[in-house]
Amino acid sequence: MNGTYGNQFPGGLLSSPMTPRRRKVFVSYHHGGDQAYYDEFSRFFHVEYEAVRDNSLQRIIQSNDTEYVMRQIREQYITGTSCTIVLIGEKSHERKYLDWEIKATLDKCHGLVGVVLPIHAKNSAGEIIVPDRFLDNVKSGYAVWTYWQGLTINDLTQLIDTAILRPSSQINNIRPLRQRNG
Repeated sequence: MNGTYGNQFPGGLLSSPMTPRRRKVFVSYHHGGDQAYYDEFSRFFHVEYEAVRDNSLQRIIQSNDTEYVMRQIREQYITGTSCTIVLIGEKSHERKYLDWEIKATLDKCHGLVGVVLPIHAKNSAGEIIVPDRFLDNVKSGYAVWTYWQGLTINDLTQLIDTAILRPSSQINNIRPLRQRNG
């Protein structure tokens, strides 16, 4: 090969300029209430994105040590992704692990995108109820969000690109961790 790699990268990995690399995103959602939306999200966006999900961390990690659980979320699920997509349903704002996944995302300075599901909750003023840590970051200008209805691949790609480019100085991650559901 005369000192060149040809169509190979160092280490022998083949690459084709015609095969774009799928972006890895972490999808955070309430498993008990929003699983069908995750399944549909994964099915619809699977060509563009490799959706990493937590497979219900509570069952997998099985620890009461908050620091250990947070380290596992960061190292096993958030590392290697560029953005977390939060599916915001009826009970999302009440879920402990959803809050922890958002915190781990912000700790890594990854993009944060919310997708409001048709089954979202509203308060008495008619406002959408979202997880508190997510709301902190919408208010700070770091997080972006949209609605489920009519979401296209181009829309999602634009939102993810926007979220990834937000300056980390806008992150608001000072809220204490949610300690229980409900």
